[in-house]
Amino acid sequence: MGAADVVPGVSGGTIAFISGIYEELLASINAINFKTLTILRKEGVAAAWKSINGNFLLALLLGIGLSIVSLAKLIKYLLATHPILVWAFFFGLVLASVIYVGKQIDKWNVGVFIALIIGVAVGYYLTIIPAVAAVGSSSLFLFFAGALAICAMILPGISGGYILLLLGAYRPVLDAVDERDIKTIAILGAGAIVGILSFSRLLKWLFETYRNITLAVLTGFIIGSLNKIWPWKRIVDSVVIEGKVKVLHEESILPNQFNGDPQVLYAILLALIGFVFIVLLESSVNIKTKK
Repeated sequence: MGAADVVPGVSGGTIAFISGIYEELLASINAINFKTLTILRKEGVAAAWKSINGNFLLALLLGIGLSIVSLAKLIKYLLATHPILVWAFFFGLVLASVIYVGKQIDKWNVGVFIALIIGVAVGYYLTIIPAVAAVGSSSLFLFFAGALAICAMILPGISGGYILLLLGAYRPVLDAVDERDIKTIAILGAGAIVGILSFSRLLKWLFETYRNITLAVLTGFIIGSLNKIWPWKRIVDSVVIEGKVKVLHEESILPNQFNGDPQVLYAILLALIGFVFIVLLESSVNIKTKK
């Protein structure tokens, strides 16, 4: 999940869904409330920890945190030097995710189909919104950026990294992680905590009340998001900030329209690897579930 969230266009929520931990994640987050404080006061730390599924959350957060810290610099380098190959791998990964999430829908009807179309439309629209050229990096802005990004991160198909990109906060956040800027990371973290505790309750309610429609919307989000991670792009608008070119808007094109080496064979190979990775991950989850 951490590796996926570093890439603007790929959702950590998709990885959580495929690995079979998505609903447990929502339930565990929702268990953190005022009742937890009551349990802590009356029954102690061990009981409170158990009530929020603490071992699960700790393992997950450590995995995400370590992955982001360790991979931020590498992915930053790969996106700068081998963008087509990186996007191709994640395109295959997310394409397989569409099939997996869609399979979770128990019954198709007109309402579910309309929900799917709405999800596709919203997901696609988010991929064509031009990014913000430059914004301030005030504490309040970073707090709200963290809150919005974390909401996207737990939605399959909507990338928290891309939300940061749209807000103009992606570069400051990546630099903060890369440079171990504790203050900036802490502000973002505080916003993320507020955002996830609020939004996860809505998601849990939707899964419990309108499961098939919710799954259809999420499937649509993932389909629509494929445009963002299509490997071959043409820059439509950009700006130079502090000597660095920042892409504000780009459009998907065919490989033969790409200005440069399209690396089609390598891209197809990496897309297949990404696709097979998800298939194998799904298979391993199914085997564990049956056991």
